[in-house]
Amino acid sequence: MMYFIVTFVVMLVVIAIMAVGVIFGRRAIKGSCGGGMDKAACVCVEKCDKRKKLDAEAAQAHLTQG
Repeated sequence: MMYFIVTFVVMLVVIAIMAVGVIFGRRAIKGSCGGGMDKAACVCVEKCDKRKKLDAEAAQAHLTQG
């Protein structure tokens, strides 16, 4: 039981440190982009065309229901 408690506490500390790093780093959490060439291209600043289309359809459906 002691191993479980120690492991749990260590994991909580690691998660807390990662959270503080994200909060103060102000960076988006992102994946590795599959080991791609340009790391800056991994984070989208603007929505892609597919997402814009889905948002427009959802807005249109909301307007027709209301």
